[in-house]
Amino acid sequence: MATQEIKSISEIKLISYASLIVAQVLEEIEPFIQPGVSTLELDSLCEKMIIEKGATPSFKGYGGFSGSICTSINEVVVHGIPNAHSILKEGDIITIDVGANYKGYHGDGAKTYGVGQISDEAQRLLDVTLEALHQGIAQVKAGAFVGDISHAIGTTLKKAGYGIPLEYTGHGIGESLHEEPAIPNDGFPGSGPRLQEGMTLCIEPIVHIGKPFTKVLRDNWTVITKDGSLSAHFEHTVLVTKSGCSILTTTQTKEVTHG
Repeated sequence: MATQEIKSISEIKLISYASLIVAQVLEEIEPFIQPGVSTLELDSLCEKMIIEKGATPSFKGYGGFSGSICTSINEVVVHGIPNAHSILKEGDIITIDVGANYKGYHGDGAKTYGVGQISDEAQRLLDVTLEALHQGIAQVKAGAFVGDISHAIGTTLKKAGYGIPLEYTGHGIGESLHEEPAIPNDGFPGSGPRLQEGMTLCIEPIVHIGKPFTKVLRDNWTVITKDGSLSAHFEHTVLVTKSGCSILTTTQTKEVTHG
């Protein structure tokens, strides 16, 4: 199975800065996620933030995608296209997925937010998905396997009774937004490519409350749950280190180490 080339120190610095921009945007957009706001407004704000920080939106024009970010509301799983007609309502949940290209290198991160007061069911979905992200990241270190990450994420999600759409995975990142290896959200420990120090990865549990079946809308981008159930998505870009990893999509230095 394919792996990625190990990143040089100079490449890691550029990916780290791109990832910091992503983290800053995900923090700075949160106050604007309010009832009555359109996803097009959120897109415009995020694009401005990314450009003001010296980067460009990784997603804009990628494969013909029109937005600078992905905005996925409620049953939208991934790749929601920002538009003027999608207006946030009290009780919605929305995933903002941000990519930043800084001097030819990418950072990528996502977070699902509640709009105003959300239901207990929706809050549990967000909490479990975020915990699955943390459990996946906790497996990362040089010498571990992609399957170790996948198993930790999948175990957490299945214990909660949630569906896992296996066609959507995490991935490597660097000069390309999507590099090898693919990182599924369920799997077997000890399987898949072995992680090496200097690899940069995007770990991103994508979860449904209901069954794990999806369909793509006629725009050829927007993916929804077939049963209309809520979906959540959290993502970090991480750097593999000898004893763990560094989380790059954070505004505070975050090292995760383990034996």
